[in-house]
Amino acid sequence: MTISVSTPHWDLDATLPPLMLANLSHLGLIKVVGEQGRSFIHGQVTTDISSLATDQWRWGAHCDPKGKMLASFRTFAIQDALFMLMPKDAIEVDLPQLQKYAVFSKATLSNASAEWTLLGVAGEQASQFVSEHFGDIHQEFTPIEHGAILKDADRFILMLTPEAAAALVAKSKLSVFDASAWQALEITAGYPNLAASHASQYVPQMCNLQAVNGISFNKGCYMGQETIARMKYRGGNKRALYILHGHTNLQISLESGLEIAMEDGFRRGGHIIEFVQRGNQVLLTAVLANDTSNETKLRFADDEQSSLTIQALPYSLDEA
Repeated sequence: MTISVSTPHWDLDATLPPLMLANLSHLGLIKVVGEQGRSFIHGQVTTDISSLATDQWRWGAHCDPKGKMLASFRTFAIQDALFMLMPKDAIEVDLPQLQKYAVFSKATLSNASAEWTLLGVAGEQASQFVSEHFGDIHQEFTPIEHGAILKDADRFILMLTPEAAAALVAKSKLSVFDASAWQALEITAGYPNLAASHASQYVPQMCNLQAVNGISFNKGCYMGQETIARMKYRGGNKRALYILHGHTNLQISLESGLEIAMEDGFRRGGHIIEFVQRGNQVLLTAVLANDTSNETKLRFADDEQSSLTIQALPYSLDEA
């Protein structure tokens, strides 16, 4: 059963409705099973899979041999299956790369996106809504009948069978918003949701993955580790993920160019990672030079009347 969605009606800088349910149709799941499934993924990604508890989820990245991200993801386990939650288009790039090496392990990887419906719950009444339908949820990750729940501070991702998701929507009688409602929250959180078009462009630290506990510097070897470790211990990273908010008359895309204000005018600089646009309002994450001041003004390259300002990140980039 297809869940009908509506477009968010509030401004991008407005307060979120008390309760928001969003269809996360832009996200999908890689499923990993087999005797060596977890150990195989542990040797491929930045996350310490071996220490991942049953009540936890973690950010992570899968990189190419040069340390550039092929995909970023949330990962968690349900019984003997490990899941990697990421943008659907990234799965098309990442899954074949993982499968190429999985042939040497007792591990089976598949695209499980069609098996599940993903719903996002947010707003000041989100916890109450989840409690009413699923009981009190206090852990980061909770398996439930017909699926699981990821708790991310005061937001929740519901991973449900299509039938269970349709029943929940019907029972709640709530309007379900499209994925952009959730993406705006991900952007405000400073999260590194990497699209397929950005594969093999950024080392994880360029998208702040270390700041959201997405890189273990204590685990054993994994694909691209040498580059990632060198950036931490020897320096050399010159970029970081920033949150930008502003306006433009353009219909933007991930390929839209950004320009940064300098003393002698504007120059090209920065690349969009994720964006939401409502009318002429835009909210986005972008990779910029990591010495960019929060007071810096930016604009879109093809719209001189546009304006973008930097919003403070909700976490620190300072190394411990």
